[in-house]
Order: sequence, then structure tokens, then C-alpha cells
Amino acid sequence: MHIETLKVFCDLADLRSFSKTAEKHLLSQSAVSQQVAQLELTLKCQLLDREKRPLELTPAGELLYRACREILDRYGQFKSELNALKSSAGSRINVAAIFSIGMHTLPDYVKTFMVSYPNVNVHIEYFSAQRIYELVLSGDIDIGLVAVPKKDKRLEVYEFENEPLILACSPKHPLSRESQVDIHKLQFERFIAFEKDVPTREWIDNILQHYNVVVRPVMEFDNIETIKRAVEINSGVSVLPQTAILQEVSGGSITAIPFSNENFFRPTGIIVRKGKILSQAGRYFIELLRKKAK
Repeated sequence: MHIETLKVFCDLADLRSFSKTAEKHLLSQSAVSQQVAQLELTLKCQLLDREKRPLELTPAGELLYRACREILDRYGQFKSELNALKSSAGSRINVAAIFSIGMHTLPDYVKTFMVSYPNVNVHIEYFSAQRIYELVLSGDIDIGLVAVPKKDKRLEVYEFENEPLILACSPKHPLSRESQVDIHKLQFERFIAFEKDVPTREWIDNILQHYNVVVRPVMEFDNIETIKRAVEINSGVSVLPQTAILQEVSGGSITAIPFSNENFFRPTGIIVRKGKILSQAGRYFIELLRKKAK
């Protein structure tokens, strides 16, 4: 039984769908089915009740699922410890961040960090929040930075910056002349939104719902850069972190307007796999992020 096969089986148990599991692992449904069949042949027992929809695990399947989770968690911890051992000289820290944090918030922290550790390479990659959680849990990334962090018993989650949320609109939009705006003025406005599986989308939706504001989503994107481009051409307004549009505001392509109702914000967080062994430089980097954020 290979580690990748165990990962496929666990994801199949979680997603209860051959198609979704195949898509996640970039495999065909047939390949996923064959891997499960091979497991059943090796263990000489049925793992799935294929007659039920969605799929359900048999008692043997439940037993294997629990064992696989322990194996994968321990393997992830081993990879973390091995990576820390390889970088015991502190030569590299692998960081994964959502694009807006990595591009607009993190650089100042890295500059401060480099004063104390000039020989350490802080390697930053940009991924979706879901992918960052996967990479941190698998041990392939040391530190993750996400918006609206979720709790997970396998992760240490630390508070990072609370990013102020403002109304972003084109200078051509009627609301651009306001020094402050009541959130109720967004009622039925054309709205450029994050896609529904982006955590910030749910956070903003909850704010609008709290004030009984109904907007008209005309476009949905999975990243903040594309949303900004749509706002610039006056396709609609959006609610965005202020730090992510400083360059556009300075250049005059987007107008940022604070809300008069209250100081809305988007929480961000630092995620690290529990039990992960970090180099001294890695521990210092996390301490720096937490200290400066406070």
C-alpha cells in the first residue's frame, strides 16, 4: 500500500464521490476505482458500499480510514522533521500565502526578518486557501498565511493582521464622491464578489446579511487581482481589504471609501502543522509575524 493510495482512499471517504476524488488528485475515475479495488484485494475485504449514494464505508472501510489518517498524519510529521533536519542551518523557510497577503502584507515582514537572518531564504508561494491547508498538513510547506482561518485539530492557528475592509469602486461610480458610505447604499448595487468557496466571500456575505443588504453579484472571481481589474473598468463595486488596493488608490484607478456603520475587517491567520519542528529562523519568523501583527 503506497502513501498516495492511502491519500486517495481517505479523500474518497471524505468526499464520498469518485468524480470529486479523481478531480482532486488529477486522476481518472477509473484509476481511483482501481486503487480502491487493489486495496480490497490486498486486505481481502470490501471497503465501500457501492450501492448507496453517496458512497458509504463498510465497517472494514471505517477501520482502514482511521488507520490511514494516523499513518498520513505521522508521515506528514516525518516529512516536516526531515525538512527541518535538511534546513538545520536555517537556509530556507517555505511559506505559502494567499495572493493578497503574500503580495501586499508580507514583504515588510520579510524585510524586517532579513535584518536578523540575512542568509535565510524566505521562499514564498501563492496558492488558494484550500491548497495552503493541504500543503501545510502534508508537511510540504512550513508556514501558511490565509484569510478567515478555520480551526483544525491538526493545526496551530495564530492571529495575524485584521485587514480593514472598504468599499472599492471606480472613480466614475456615483459613490466615489462620498467621503464615507453607509453600507445600506450597496442595496441592489452591481457587485464584484469572490467565488463561493473563497473564505472571504462567506465573511463579506455575513456582513451584508447582518445589515440586511442585498447586492447583485454580476461577476465572481477566485482572486483579488481580477476583482480589482473588474472594479477599475466600472463593472461594479466590491468590498476589499484596504491593504490590497493601496497601489490602485494611489494611481487613481480605484477609489477606496470607508464605511460609516462600523470598522469592518477581514481576519487573517498563520497556520502551522501541530508537532512540526521548525528551525530557529522559522520560529523567529512566526514570532515576528505575531508580534508585529499585535
